[in-house]
Amino acid sequence: MTGAELYALTGIALFVIGLHGLIRYAHLMRKILALNVTGAGVFLVVAALAERGQDGTPDPVPQALVITGIVVAVAATGLALVLMLRVASATGRAELPDPRSE
Repeated sequence: MTGAELYALTGIALFVIGLHGLIRYAHLMRKILALNVTGAGVFLVVAALAERGQDGTPDPVPQALVITGIVVAVAATGLALVLMLRVASATGRAELPDPRSE
């Protein structure tokens, strides 16, 4: 197993763990953290599977996409945290309502 394959499998594992947390938990902070873990897994897979040239250097386009994605993820996390605080101040809880209880 090469290093790139190991990184890709680790990224897939991170994606699955984050997706599990996103589906399982109702608390908004846990959902935001799970979304960040999912994004980190996607970034790791994209960076690991970047096509390598003849001299072993990776393609710079996927690297630029990952860096741009990280910047967007930081901004989206900040927005999500502000929205979570607004929901918590409006409802008194930082959780989504359970649709089965209504």
